[in-house]
Amino acid sequence: MHVLFVCNSNVCRSVIAERLTWAFAADNGLPGLTAESAGTRALVGFPAEPLAAETIAGLGGDIGGFKARKLRPEMVDRADLVLTMTESLREQVAELAFGVAARTFTLAEAHRIAKVTGARSIDTLHRARNDLAYVARENIADPIGLSAQAFIEVGDRIAELLFPLLAALAPHEQRAHTRDEAPGLVIAPDHARPLAAFLAAQRGR
Repeated sequence: MHVLFVCNSNVCRSVIAERLTWAFAADNGLPGLTAESAGTRALVGFPAEPLAAETIAGLGGDIGGFKARKLRPEMVDRADLVLTMTESLREQVAELAFGVAARTFTLAEAHRIAKVTGARSIDTLHRARNDLAYVARENIADPIGLSAQAFIEVGDRIAELLFPLLAALAPHEQRAHTRDEAPGLVIAPDHARPLAAFLAAQRGR
């Protein structure tokens, strides 16, 4: 399963989600789970925002080699699942290609549907979407320009939504997708093991 994460500048929220996905794949022995990220108004070529990089490291991810990229249609085409940080970004992605709306969700929306329905596939998420309309907004706010604590809170929010979703979908949506097919992506190092502890802490709340 190849996941594309989308935010605005691609130096904070989407890169946090991307690198935590690589860490999840390494932590759980899922070589078919891959990820990349992009921004609709990307700061092309920039590294991750320093506080975002600290947040990723604090959650056990690896930021090495990252450079921001602008969202392109071919990225959407090769993604099995597109997860955006806001509803407006979801709608922008859905306009890029015919049929992409069925595999495009906000991160919070996909998590909610999977949690409520027990969905284990992207197709099931999509089919349940209209039956589980949600009146509140399902956005993850951009912490750029805010405090270190705001970045930590955004990182924790992304992690608590993302990890259970990946655990539900990845084993059932495996797809051969090598690093040669997605150049520039970096697998989290083998020593990165943030997820079991994080999920245990979530269950203990």
